[in-house]
Amino acid sequence: MGKDAGREHGADIVIKLGKIESRNGTEDILRQYMDKEQYGRLERVTQIDVRRKIAGAVALCRPGNIFVNRGTEDDREFIRELAIRKGEESCLAVKNHTIHYDLPQEQGRIVDRTYYIADEWEDVSTLAKRMNRETALQEVQENLAGIMQGMTMIIGFYLRGPAGAPVTNPAVEITSSAYVAHSADILYRNAYDLFEAEVARAGHFFTNIHSEGKNRPEDLPHARVLMDRHYRTTYSFKCTYAGNTLLLKKGNHRFAVDKAVYEGHGRELAEHMFITGINGPNGRVTWCAGAAPSGCGKTTTAMAGSHFIGDDLAQMWIAEDGSIRSVNPECGIFGIVEDVNREGDPMLMENLRQPGAEVIWSNVLVDENRVPHWTGNGEEMPEKGINFQGAWHKDLCDHSGKPVPISHPNARCTISSSMLKNYSAEAENPQGVLTRIFTYSGRDSDTMPPVWVAENSDHGVVLGACIVSAATATEVGVSGVKRAPWANAPFIPGSLGDYMDAQFKFFGSPNIAPEYRPVMAGLNYFLTHRARGGDSDRLLGEKRDVKVWLAWLERFAHGEVGKIETPIGYLPLYDDLQGLFRSIIDKDYPRDLYEKQFSLYIDNIVDRIDMQMEAYSKEKAIPEMLFTVLSSQKARLLKLKKEAGSVVIPFKTIGSH
Repeated sequence: MGKDAGREHGADIVIKLGKIESRNGTEDILRQYMDKEQYGRLERVTQIDVRRKIAGAVALCRPGNIFVNRGTEDDREFIRELAIRKGEESCLAVKNHTIHYDLPQEQGRIVDRTYYIADEWEDVSTLAKRMNRETALQEVQENLAGIMQGMTMIIGFYLRGPAGAPVTNPAVEITSSAYVAHSADILYRNAYDLFEAEVARAGHFFTNIHSEGKNRPEDLPHARVLMDRHYRTTYSFKCTYAGNTLLLKKGNHRFAVDKAVYEGHGRELAEHMFITGINGPNGRVTWCAGAAPSGCGKTTTAMAGSHFIGDDLAQMWIAEDGSIRSVNPECGIFGIVEDVNREGDPMLMENLRQPGAEVIWSNVLVDENRVPHWTGNGEEMPEKGINFQGAWHKDLCDHSGKPVPISHPNARCTISSSMLKNYSAEAENPQGVLTRIFTYSGRDSDTMPPVWVAENSDHGVVLGACIVSAATATEVGVSGVKRAPWANAPFIPGSLGDYMDAQFKFFGSPNIAPEYRPVMAGLNYFLTHRARGGDSDRLLGEKRDVKVWLAWLERFAHGEVGKIETPIGYLPLYDDLQGLFRSIIDKDYPRDLYEKQFSLYIDNIVDRIDMQMEAYSKEKAIPEMLFTVLSSQKARLLKLKKEAGSVVIPFKTIGSH
C-alpha cells in the first residue's frame, strides 16, 4: 500500500508454504504437476511473479491435474461439463441453463469467517475482522495443504475492467471448483492472450486461491476467506457460495478499494455501484453510477436506465479533460432473483425464461420439469420441487414451524451482461463513460424521501457516508437495521477515515472541470404507507417509479428542472415530477402522494443524524467535514421545526427555484 512504504511486511504466505525459492524451483513444480499441453499453455504468461504465485498454489494444494483456461469455446465447454460431472451444477429444461446449490448453511457471505491478513502495525477497518500473518499462515497451511488431491486445479487469467483502461486490474483465479471457474468466465473478461501486456501496463496483479474441499456441512465452521492486502492475494477454503469463492468479485474489489485510497492520490475510486445510462431529451444520454447495499434495489436501478453497463461494481477516475469516467470491472450479472418479474425487470426476465442466454441459477426451486422458480416472480408456483434445503412442497415448515420459502432470499442468477437488450457497447470502452450523477440508497422504510440532491460535493460525500439499510440475506447470520457507509463498508480494508478522506478529495478535486461537476443524490424506494400515517407496510410507490426518479436527476444535472431547498438538500417540484410520471411511465401522480413521499419528518431525520454522528465519533481520524456538514443540517432542521412544525410538506420548506 502507498502509505506503508518503508514498513516491513511478513512473508508472502503462498510463496513461503509452497517453498518457491527460485526461478528453477518454480518451473520444476509446474512441470511436475502439469502435462505437456497445459505447461505449454502456461508459457504464454512469462512474468516470473505470476508463475511463482501459480507454482506456490500448486505446491501447496497438490492437485491431481491442472487445466489452464484460455477462454476458448472448447475450454469453456470443458469447464461446463466438469461442473456437471462433479455434481456442482446440473442441467435445466432450457438449453445452457444450469442449477447450482450451496450448502443450506452457506447461503451468503460468511462475514464472521472473513478476515484481512495484517501485519501488527497495519490499520484495518473497524467494520472488518483482522488476522495476524502468522495465524493466517497456520490456517492456510492446515486447510489448503493437499486440499486438491485427486481434483483438477483450474487456472484462469482475467481482467477486472476493459483492456487498457487506467483502472483495470489483472487477476489470476485458481480454483478446484468448476462452478467457480464457470461463473468467472461469465462475469469477467478472460484475458489469456492479453494478460502479460496488462500486467506490464498495470504494474501489478491480484491472485486468488480457492478450494471447496469435501464440501460438507461439518467443514463450514472451519471455512475462511482470507485477504492479504500487501501481497494482493486471497485464500478461500471449505466453502462454495460465489460471494465467498469467486474471489475475483468482492475479494479483489477490496484490493481495488485499497489501491484507490492509498495509491490513487484523490483521482481514483473503486465503489460498490451500478453504472447505467439515462435517456434525456433530444437523444441525450447521461451516465449515472449508484451505490446500494446488496438486496436494496441496485440491479433494479441499473436496469431502469436505457443503457446498461453494470449492476454491482464500478471503478472511476478523473480524466485529463476534467470529467469523471467510470468502468465496470465485471461483464456479467450475479443478481438476486427474489422479486424479479416481468413487470419490474422485463429484459432480465426475457433471458431467464427464453432460450438463448447462458444462465447459472443458484438456490432457487427446480420443479419436476427442470424449470426454476423463485419468490416474487409473478408466476404460478409449483406444488413441489427441490430447492436450497432439499425436497420442498407447498406449506413446508422448518423445525421451528417457520414456512420454508420456495427459494432462498439470496438466490441468484449468473448471466452475461451482453445478453440484455439495453446492454451498452460502451461497457468495453477503455476511456470509460462520462459520469454526471452519483446516487446513494439503502433500505429505509420511514425517514428519507424517494430522491434528493446534495447541495455540493462535501454534502454528497456525507450523504454516501450516511446510508442506512435493513440487513439483507446476502450475509449469513446478520439481522436488523444497520449503517451501510457508501454501501461499500464491508469491502473497505483500511481505516474508514482514510477512505472518507479519499472520497472528499476525489469529489472535491480541483481537477474536475466546472461543467462536469457531478450531481450527488440520495434514493429511497422503501418508504412505507405506515411511515406516512397509513396502516400498511406496503411501499409508498411502485418499483417502476425509479425510472422517474432517475429521469428527474438527469434533467437536474442539465439544469432543466426546478428545485426546493431544504436542510437535507434539494427536492423536486411537484409539477416537474407530475410531467415526468406521465411522459416516462404513463402514470398519474397525485399531489397527496407527492406530499407523503417528500414531506420532511424532522424528528426522524434528526435521530438519524445523531446516530451517524455518534457512530463516526468512535472512529479514528474521521475528517472533520463530516461533523461540520451533519451539525449544520441538524441545526437547520431544528430551526425549520420551530418555524413549521415536526412534519414539513415540500412547498412549506425554505423556497423553490
